[in-house]
Amino acid sequence: MQVIENLNVKEKLYVEKLDNGLTVMVIPKKGIRKKYVIWATHYGSIYNKFIIPGEKEVTEVPDGVAHFLEHKMFEQKNGTNSLDTLTALGVNANAYTTTNHTAYLFEATDNFYPALDELMDYVQNPYFTDENVEKEKGIIGQEINMYDDYPEWAVYMNAIRCMYKNNPIKIDIAGTVESISKIDKDVLYKCYNTFYNPSNMVMCFSGDFEPEKLIEEVKKRLIKKPEQGTIKRMFEEEPKEIVKKKAEVSMEVSMPLFVIGIKDENLAQTSAIDKKDYIIKKHIAIEILLNMIIGKSSKLYKELYENELLNSEPYLEYEFEENYAHIAITGVSKEPETILNKINEEIERIKKEGIEKEHFERIKNMLYGTAVKEFNNVSDIVRMFVSDYFKGINSFDYLENYEQIKPEFAMQILNDVFDKNKTVISIVKNK
Repeated sequence: MQVIENLNVKEKLYVEKLDNGLTVMVIPKKGIRKKYVIWATHYGSIYNKFIIPGEKEVTEVPDGVAHFLEHKMFEQKNGTNSLDTLTALGVNANAYTTTNHTAYLFEATDNFYPALDELMDYVQNPYFTDENVEKEKGIIGQEINMYDDYPEWAVYMNAIRCMYKNNPIKIDIAGTVESISKIDKDVLYKCYNTFYNPSNMVMCFSGDFEPEKLIEEVKKRLIKKPEQGTIKRMFEEEPKEIVKKKAEVSMEVSMPLFVIGIKDENLAQTSAIDKKDYIIKKHIAIEILLNMIIGKSSKLYKELYENELLNSEPYLEYEFEENYAHIAITGVSKEPETILNKINEEIERIKKEGIEKEHFERIKNMLYGTAVKEFNNVSDIVRMFVSDYFKGINSFDYLENYEQIKPEFAMQILNDVFDKNKTVISIVKNK
């Protein structure tokens, strides 16, 4: 077992890779009553073309299979639903699908091991029939239609489609009503058997645990499966250019919503020698820059707030995976295009005048403090470690790197990434 200690937050990460390839991570929190676990597979909505280990031909499946699987996993052969079983144990259980992973989780103060029994039972024992698959299509179809009517989702997805031409990130995580109509039990079993192999999965725990004892309990509950080879995920080549500058739709909203997106090169296109180290530093630098440009303490935000063009701080994020990366600035404004113009002007001003070092250090310290605070909450810890794990990153690495980010590096990132020609805006205005 590997033990990684971070002195910044005085936390330890215990990692063990089991014989079947499953990675188990434990971040113990002495004296905390709440326990949190995620069992996740490196299978998300963007993996629709792949080569199964041991095969030569490319397998292509309909959009939405990863999400469909997440829905179906709770249904058991004996007619029970594992979500109901877990709720009856008094634990808070759930699941979610992202672009690159599917996660099954629960949070408990009592009945932890009975709940772990149930989690490890249903994730390892899928039960798909023609009837239960057909029934689920109606349920997921309703969910897809509901999301289509959701302005916050529409404004985000339209921004993604403005940026990406070929990347499957532009497809809704749940797929479409048409694409899920092509899913059957054979497709589900094929994807389950490919992606739910322990060697493609991670289990992460945080709470008052003794790591060695907990890992032994996990081993007891594992069904024997041989470790498989690497799944080869296939993607069409994505151009560096955006698709179009703007998307605008009308929906029922009280004030226009906007997402400003900036398309970035992905990890596969990055020329840095140590890609992992570079992406962590770049991610931190982008967060600092976004806060300097339009965060709550920025001059621009104050100006827009006073002129009633923004009535709350925009949501700022940098999203990245092996084959995509972009910035998204999400907010509400009666004049979204004015916001875009002002942001572009502020970026150009900083490029010309340079970074104000005092403001830079203040923002960096604030973001570092926020990162440290995440280690107070067991659910935040586990979600963070799982999300970073599938990007090949140890979450502790972020804390180690804040101090190393200097204004000169941030300036380089500002010039490289914040490109007007790769900037899009998506707007949802009132009907």
